[in-house]
Amino acid sequence: MGSFSIWHWIIVLAIVLLLFGTGRVSNLMGDLAKGVKAFKKGLQEEEGETPSDQPKVLTADSAKTASTVEKDEAVKH
Repeated sequence: MGSFSIWHWIIVLAIVLLLFGTGRVSNLMGDLAKGVKAFKKGLQEEEGETPSDQPKVLTADSAKTASTVEKDEAVKH
């Protein structure tokens, strides 16, 4: 009496699908997956940000380098 058989779970699943429909259940599962992904991302940010996640700061030297690269690429085309 402590656990249900597979037939009990199949009947419960059939009733849930009849009440809510397959579209609503799949939307619920999609929302749950998005929540888990956001939670994991939050944990990773808490542990420490990686250099690729941090915004890049544009300095005068890097601006000169970027403009030089753009001019070189324009000449090539």
